[in-house]
Amino acid sequence: MTTARFIDIHVLQTLPYSNINRDDLGSPKSVVYGGVSRTRVSSQSWKRAVRFNVENALGDPAARTRRIPEQVANRLTDRGWPSELATAAGQQVVLSAGKGLKVESDGVTSVLLYLPTSALDELADLAVEHRDQIQEQAGKRKPVPVLPAARIAELLSRRNGVINLFGRMLAELPSAEVDGAVQFAHAFTTHGTNTEVDFFTAVDDLNPGEMRGSGHMNSAEFSSGVFYRYASIDLTSLMKNLDDRTAAAELTSAFLTGFISALPSGKQNSTAASTVPDLAYIAVRADRPISLAPAFEIPIKLTGEGGYAARSRDALASYAQRLHALWGQDSLVRHSHATIDPKELAGLGDKDPSYGSLIQHAVRAAYPAESSA
Repeated sequence: MTTARFIDIHVLQTLPYSNINRDDLGSPKSVVYGGVSRTRVSSQSWKRAVRFNVENALGDPAARTRRIPEQVANRLTDRGWPSELATAAGQQVVLSAGKGLKVESDGVTSVLLYLPTSALDELADLAVEHRDQIQEQAGKRKPVPVLPAARIAELLSRRNGVINLFGRMLAELPSAEVDGAVQFAHAFTTHGTNTEVDFFTAVDDLNPGEMRGSGHMNSAEFSSGVFYRYASIDLTSLMKNLDDRTAAAELTSAFLTGFISALPSGKQNSTAASTVPDLAYIAVRADRPISLAPAFEIPIKLTGEGGYAARSRDALASYAQRLHALWGQDSLVRHSHATIDPKELAGLGDKDPSYGSLIQHAVRAAYPAESSA
């Protein structure tokens, strides 16, 4: 039996008037591809939305933060500690971690840390165990570390599902580093786009009757389009991080579900661009990840009928079919798609009736039941 090593997921999603990921000037992000400017959504933005979706599904959140001293202190004040002593305890957590980590003058750590939120509670528990030693150092100009360094390092190195999935880089604490199992591409429109400027005003509801004009005026930029989205899971790396086949399958399913359903929150209150994908295609592979982004290097063009979504689906299927002929299909363990399109799309494998079924079949192919023989 061919062993699955990667899962590629490809999604086409239509977003109406929106700006879910803006640049430093407030404009939709962009990329020039095939000589044409497209709207882009950064991998960081969509990955964050997927991460929260996975955390909610598994009920095991993590926090990427510089505020560990503050978070530990807050937990201790909730337990009745004086605020000065709680603050000293929060700083002791970082001080006792070793030379690499530091507390800045504003009380935050010198780098972002990434750990399960449950570890924050355990750090507070550790401080309680060493309250007397912390009190001896509190208020000193140069306090010495009093918490057990090995225990601090273990808690700061703690992993959960999303950390095993997305990885963690922390040069200041090498034992905490985790190689990510996911490659996550920037999304981009399958066609050229233009930014539109929305000029808007807000009325002051309590203006005197004789006053005219707005209480506020401004402008914002938006765009719309059909986005190609792609990510790949390295199943070998994920199994190495987890060493648990059942947990790996559960995490893979949660990621695929989150990738299809999650949306960045930028400007959503004013645009409500809460669509679901038109198509998802999942390939379980034994060789290497393969993006289908080149399907749209020549941008989709409009014809008299208008619309990009159906043409994008056809272009993706056509490119995949030609690529399979060129590259071969021996390393395809399973590939299939689910789509709003009523027809089957040759080149994208079997057609599943729903996204739930699509994910279920892909995960089963990636983690086949072990023989009882």
